[in-house]
Formats: sequence, structure tokens, C-alpha cells
Amino acid sequence: MQISKSIHKVNLRWSLILAFLCFTVITFAQQKTVEGNVVDTNGEGIPGVSVVLKGTSQGTITDIMGHYSVSGEIGDGAILVFSFIGMQTQEVIVKGEQTQLNITLIEEVLGLGEVVVVGYGTQEKKDITGSVALVQADELESRPNTQLGSLIQGRAAGVRVASSSGKPSQGLSIRIRGTNSITADSEPLYVIDGIPTTDTRSINPADVETMTVLKDASSAAIYGAKGANGVVLITTKKGTSEKPTLTLDAYWGFSEVWKTLDVLNGEQYRDLMTELGQSTDWNKYNANTDWQNKVFQRGMSQNYQLSMSGRKDKTSYYVSGGWVQQIGAVRSSEMDRANFKVNLDQEINDWLSVGTRISYTKYKDVDVNDNNAVNKGGVINGVLNTPSVINVFNEDGTFTSNPFQNWENPLASTDGSDREYNSERFLGNMYLNIKFLKDFNFKSNFGIDQSNGMYDYFLDPYRTSYGIAKQGIATNNTDKSSFWIAENTLSFKKKISKHAVEVLVGSVIQKYKWENSYITTENFASDGITTTNAGSVIASAGNNKSEKSNESYLSRLNYAFADKYLVTANFRADASSAFGPDNRWGYFPSFSLGWRMSQESFLNSIDFLNDLKIRAGWGLVGNDQISNYAYFGLVGSNDYPIGGVLLPGTYPSSMDNNTLKWEESEQTNIGLDVSIFNGRLTLTADAYLRKTRDLLLDAPLPTSTGFSSALQNIGNLENKGLELSLNTVNVDKAINWSSTFNISFNRNKVTNLVVESLAMGDVAGRGEAVLLEEGRSLGTLYGYVWGGVDPATGNGYYVTKDGESTFDPEPEDRTVIGNANPDFFYGVNNTVTYKGLGLTVFLEGTYGNDMLNATRIESEGMTDPKNQLLAVTKRWRTAGDVTDIPKASWADTDNSRISSRFIEDASYLRVKTISLSYQFPKAWIQKAGIASLKVYATGENLFTLTDYSGFDPEVNAYGASNTMQGIDYGTYPQTRNIIFGLNVVF
Repeated sequence: MQISKSIHKVNLRWSLILAFLCFTVITFAQQKTVEGNVVDTNGEGIPGVSVVLKGTSQGTITDIMGHYSVSGEIGDGAILVFSFIGMQTQEVIVKGEQTQLNITLIEEVLGLGEVVVVGYGTQEKKDITGSVALVQADELESRPNTQLGSLIQGRAAGVRVASSSGKPSQGLSIRIRGTNSITADSEPLYVIDGIPTTDTRSINPADVETMTVLKDASSAAIYGAKGANGVVLITTKKGTSEKPTLTLDAYWGFSEVWKTLDVLNGEQYRDLMTELGQSTDWNKYNANTDWQNKVFQRGMSQNYQLSMSGRKDKTSYYVSGGWVQQIGAVRSSEMDRANFKVNLDQEINDWLSVGTRISYTKYKDVDVNDNNAVNKGGVINGVLNTPSVINVFNEDGTFTSNPFQNWENPLASTDGSDREYNSERFLGNMYLNIKFLKDFNFKSNFGIDQSNGMYDYFLDPYRTSYGIAKQGIATNNTDKSSFWIAENTLSFKKKISKHAVEVLVGSVIQKYKWENSYITTENFASDGITTTNAGSVIASAGNNKSEKSNESYLSRLNYAFADKYLVTANFRADASSAFGPDNRWGYFPSFSLGWRMSQESFLNSIDFLNDLKIRAGWGLVGNDQISNYAYFGLVGSNDYPIGGVLLPGTYPSSMDNNTLKWEESEQTNIGLDVSIFNGRLTLTADAYLRKTRDLLLDAPLPTSTGFSSALQNIGNLENKGLELSLNTVNVDKAINWSSTFNISFNRNKVTNLVVESLAMGDVAGRGEAVLLEEGRSLGTLYGYVWGGVDPATGNGYYVTKDGESTFDPEPEDRTVIGNANPDFFYGVNNTVTYKGLGLTVFLEGTYGNDMLNATRIESEGMTDPKNQLLAVTKRWRTAGDVTDIPKASWADTDNSRISSRFIEDASYLRVKTISLSYQFPKAWIQKAGIASLKVYATGENLFTLTDYSGFDPEVNAYGASNTMQGIDYGTYPQTRNIIFGLNVVF
């Protein structure tokens, strides 16, 4: 026992000594000072160089002679980071008791050494020969976002990002160099950490490190069948700092519809109805309800993202979790998303490394009914067409209706039913990387994308007229998708003297499965149970399954001589199950050349020129984004009366087509990259011509075949255009001001079509509004030419194809009345910083695009008991009136045909973002253990300059349709958003 006590005393004594020594070492480290001089390659001191102790907020800047002195916790192995604009950043390790460090910084041409992610690899920016746009991390962080598409809106030339509505649940439509197909999908391929996908709504933008857009065929052909519409490569974050970093991003905000429209008040509505010959007991209808005020609300948003990243020994990690919620500016619309992500990279040894990217997302949204007339539950048309003379509810608690028709008010659509979509998504991959024989690298990657969704709907049997008629309705719809991909690539990279060669070969196998089940029941005893099992009548039920697979082989050669003559060649062979055995394989070659003229001796005397590169490329890519069994003759089911009894039977629903083959796009690109004044001004220009042949189109068939139409390879389509992108550093003093500007011109045209022409779409019950015709662009708006209002009769007249005026035109008098494609679209971004203050102003817009304002057809037609826009107070009433608004005519749509009367210029310039931020000085926050603290206020869609009279010039009632473009029919508008947020790094 005594010995044990002695040992305990000795251990305690040594513990105290060790603790004292550790304290002494720590104290000494805290007080250590390292100093020295920072010079350029000529030995001249550089003032203003940032010197920071890596992983901390401790640092200083060099004085006018280039001298620095930094104090802090600088122990053995600490790293000092030296950075200065125009110079290569250096990280220097402090060894032992070292207190003197002199550094020579080397000049760097800004951006040229930047590593860019390309298909199945990376390249330095200076070596790229294709047309590639890069959106960097600082640009991604300059504004808060909930969708990936918003990150590149207005920031990449040739890339048009449009939201067809302002719903929180609305995805974004992206077109790279125009619309590339008629029937097949024209959205680009998204590749997230090596996994291809088309759904980006559930991806968390806060996890994104960089986005690369492959625009031309020479750069996208490596993705073969999937690259016809361009490729967006998305790389998520990983740990880089030796010291763990904890980052918190949070913002709170509100939104509102930025514009309302004037409609008839109660007295004006009564006068219109009287003029239309309608009468009622107006004493029952004397309310004064502002339906826009009832439906449009102040939306709310909140977003919380927490991430931890770092690098220890040979392990790099990034872990994040977050939650975002948006309550829309239209009643009942909302979106809710929770996300979790893990990125791990592990170097096992010098030749073997493994890693994984895993993300899980739980998503929910509540949609609203738009793009419909009020009598079909359309909410946006409802706020305009519902008369103000009625209240929201009847005395019995049911929703009120129009005095003359059973058209319920818009709150019956927003509040009258329970509806919710929920989904869960797991996206992940694992890779293995083997380096061998010094110059060879083998990579194997396996990824999966699994999602499960469920939509639940319940319309109770009490509050709405339709619910009462059906005694309640419930719907349950479940969908499940499963995708997996296996990739194996072998690469060789070697530099010998002036020759640099890189070769890549590989194979890809991928498979997609989808299934859906649905059931709708009616006749509920009460609203106590809202699931389908409580309905006694099955109205409909069904189950669908489909699958699709692809097999691919790819290869690429990169060659550079003397760092100035560049060659890239790709070849990919793809097989798709969407096509028949005779045409299953498609072959997609491409090549591109680059000449860095700035490396030639005859340009050495131009001191301000840093880089001048000419690029030229050609390539062929394919498109198989059609229905999974497109070439099969499919069978449908129906009930047939046999012997007085309905019995199930089948019938051929589509015609087989074993000759169906790939839709192919051939693209030629010529580009120019210029960098001057040490990268302070860079210009990129591209001209391209893309020809798509063997268009996949569901075209009419002769009635003798027994089918009305079938998917066929018919026709050609052409896109040609010019893109310019300019980046400048305008001021680089105490105040730093940089700008980016891009502008894109694209001309789209159908160059060959087997059928003479096709009129498409039925808008507002007035017939087709879009024309598909050889020599015309997709998105050609079609209708009658409006002549004006006859002062004698008050009827509108139209101009025939022969130039004559008539009140009753023939269908063949319809012609082209507009074009939904802009002459050009553009984006301008300015960033100004001064000390801790930062200001970002981002403008985005289009010019020359037309819009069919079909909302006005409903709201200025004056053919039924709908309320109307205030403009109809100028309508014709008595003979001799001179006006451009025709008379009111009950049940007569002649005055409101689809015509040039409703075509408007939808050009706009929108202040997309203004963000003001403040970065707190490190001296203020480092005592709290905070490395960085930034607060900001951001306004989105603050101002819009446009002549368009509708709610919003950016919307489209038909979403991302290739053909049905430029139509506004009661579409949910964009909203103005005000956001307050903070970013904290520990």
C-alpha cells in the first residue's frame, strides 16, 4: 500500500511537471513572432501581401518595403500562407524555432493555370480546346440559392436558365445553345460527382464547389448519347484544410408577388353583366373582395446549412446537413427540403486511393393549380376572373361561387383540398483509383440514384361543389425510380520534352427502372379518414413499369506540343434500349484544335498580352431521351360490351417502328480566348452551328394505317449563334471592383419537315397557338392578324392572308404572329469590396421575345360572367366609339380569337440580385474562436423593366416544352424576395 502511494505521488509529480511544460510550450508558441521580406523575382519588395497563419484568422500584410511580422500560435509545422493578386499563392512551413522567413512570389497569369473539371477528368484552363464555361466557388456563394439552376443563371454565355413559374416547387429549365429537339428532351445532362441525372430539385446548392458547362459537341461528345443538349458537370465540396473547419450558413427572408393587375370593381362588374344581358338580385352580391389580396400573401423562407470539412494525414472529409423551407407568395404553395451529405477520400498508399460521395434528401412540396381557367380551378386566372361582389365563404361554410355560374372562388383551389408530394432520394457513388507503372491510372466508379415519391390528395365532401358532387375524392400516387451506373476508365499521361500526351479509354453500363401505382376513390362518409380506403367507390386505379439501359465505350486523346499547339479527339459508341435492334448503336466522334498564339515568338513584344488562343472544333452527339419502349408496338386495355356484359380487352395502342434510330446533332464551333493586363481583362468569343437530323417526332399517319400518329425520324433542325463573355478587374486598390458580362445570340430554325406544317396546342379554348413549319423556329406563335375595332358595330375585324379585312376569318387566314425566342439574352454582374464591405449587383434579361398573353383572352374577352381587367372599361358601347377594345358579346368568342391582339413584347431587364455584405474584422471575432463572420442582406427580382402587361414576362404556361413556348395563361409569377443571412466559420 505504501509503495502504491509513493508511485501515485511520483505519477502526480510528473503529471504536474508535464502539464507545466506543455503550458510553457503553449505560452511560448502563442508569443512567437515570425518576420521577413516578400519580394518579386526582381528582388523588389511587394507591399500589401497577405500573410495568414493557415487555419486561423491571425495574419498581417506587408508594408511598403515588403516587410512583414506576424505573431501568434506558431509552433513547429505551422503553415504561413502568402497571397497577392497576380502572384502565385505560397504555403510555407515554419520549422522548429525558425523566426525568419524570406519569400519570393512568382507572377501568375490569372485564371490560366486554373484546373477545370471536364468529362472524365480535369484540364488546365489554358489547354482547353472546346467551348466550356466555368462557374467558380466565389460566384456560387455570392447569392443564396435553393436550386442548382439559379447558380448559373446569367453567368454563362449561351446558357439560358428560365423558370416557367415562380412556384417554390418549380424546377428550372436550362437550354444550352437553343432548343435541340422537337419531341425528345432538350434539357442538358447533369453529372453530379460522376453520376448522371436529370432531376436537380433535391440537390443542395450549398454543397456545390464548382459547375462546368460543356457547351459544344467537341467537349460534350465524351458523354455520347447523353450529351446532345450539353452537359453540366457538378463537383461537390471536399476537405482541404489540415485544421477542421465548421461552417454555418443561415438565412431568413420573405417574398411577395412584385406586381398586381387592376380589375373591375363591383359596380363596374355589375354594369358589364347588365350589358351582357345578365341579371340577378344584386342585393345578395354586394361584397368588395380583393381576390389578389386574398390569394397573394407574404411568403417566408428559411435555410440552415451546417458543414464540417478537413484533411488529416491522407483522409479528406466533408460532412453537411441542412434544411430549407419556402412558403410561397401564393396561398398554400410551399416547399420543404432536408439534406445530408458525406464526401470521403482516402489515400491508402502511394498507388491506391478510394472515396465515396453520399447524399440523402427528404423533399416535400404543395403545388397550386395554375395555367388553367377559373372554371377548371386555375388560381391565378381565378384572382382576376372572380367577381369582387362575393365573399370567400357562404353561410354554411362552403366556398362561394360566381353569381351566374358554379365557378368557385380561387380559395377553393388553394384551401379546399389537402395535397402533398413527399419524396426521399439517395444519391451516392464509390470509386477506386489505382496508379501503376508511373504514368497509368485506372479508376472504377459505381453510382446509384434511388428515389421514392408519394402524392396524396383529398377533397372533402363538404366545402367545395365538386367535393359535394363526388362525396369526397382521395388519390394516392406512388412512384419509384432506380438508376445505377458502372464506369471503368484507364488513362495514360506522359510529358516528354515539348510533347504532352493524355489518353483515356473506358466503358460505361447504366440502367434505369421506373414504376408507378395509383388509385382514386370517391364517396366518403366523412372527412375523418382521408386515405383512399375510406372511399367506397374506386374511380380509377393502375400500375405502370418501365426500364431503359445503355451500354457505352469511350476514348479520348489530348495532345499538346510546346504548350501552344493543342489537339483533343473523342470517340464514343452508345447502345440504347429505346431503339430497335437494327439501329441500337450510335457512334459519336469529335475533335478540336487549339493554337495559343501568345506563345509564338512574334507576339513576345506585346507585353500586355498574357494569352491568345484560337479554338476550332467539330463533333457529333446523340439523343435518346424519348419513351422507354419507343420502337415497340404497344398494347392498350379497355372494357368491351360482350353479350351484354363489360369485359376487359386489349387493342394496339401504337405502331411498331424497328427502323427508329438516334436523333443526332452535328456541331461546329470556332472560339477565341484573350487575356490581357495580367488577366485583369479576359474575353471569350464563340460562334457555332448545330444541325440536328433525324428528329424524333410524333407525326401524323394516314388513317389507312389504323393509327393517328407514330414516333418517327423526320426532319432537321438548326441552331446557330454567337456568344461573348467579358471579365474585368476594373479597380484593384483599397476598393476592388470586378465585372462580368455575357451576351448570347441564337437563331433556331426547322430546316426540313416531312409534313407540311403542324399547328400545336389548344390555348384558352381558342384552338392552336403554335406553328411547327419548315423554315420557322420552334416557339413560333400562330393565329390571326388583328385589324382593330369597327366603330360602327363594335366587332373586332381581322386581316386575311390576302390583306383584306373581315369579321369572320377562315382557319387558313391564320399566320405567324410572334416568336417566343429572344434576339439575345444577357447577364451583367458587378462586385465591389472595400475592407469588410461587399456589394454585388446582378442584372439579367432578354430582348426581342414575344409572349402570347392568353390571360388577357380570359380577362378581356367579355364573353361570359368572368370578371375582367380594368382595360375593358374602354370597350366599345355605342356606334361611333373609337377604341381598341371590342364590345362585350355573350358566348361569342369571335372578338377574342388567338390573334396579334394578345401578342406582347416580353423583353425585360431584371435586377436579379442586389446583395450587401459585411465581413467582420478578425480582431473582433478571433477571441470567440470564430475564424470568419459575414452578414448580408440580399434582394432578388427587386426591379423589372418591361413593357409586358401581365404578371411576369419570364413565365411559360407549358414549362420546359420544346415547342409550346412564350405563352402566359394564368401562370404563377416570379416573386420579389428579401433575404437576411449570415455565414460563420469556426
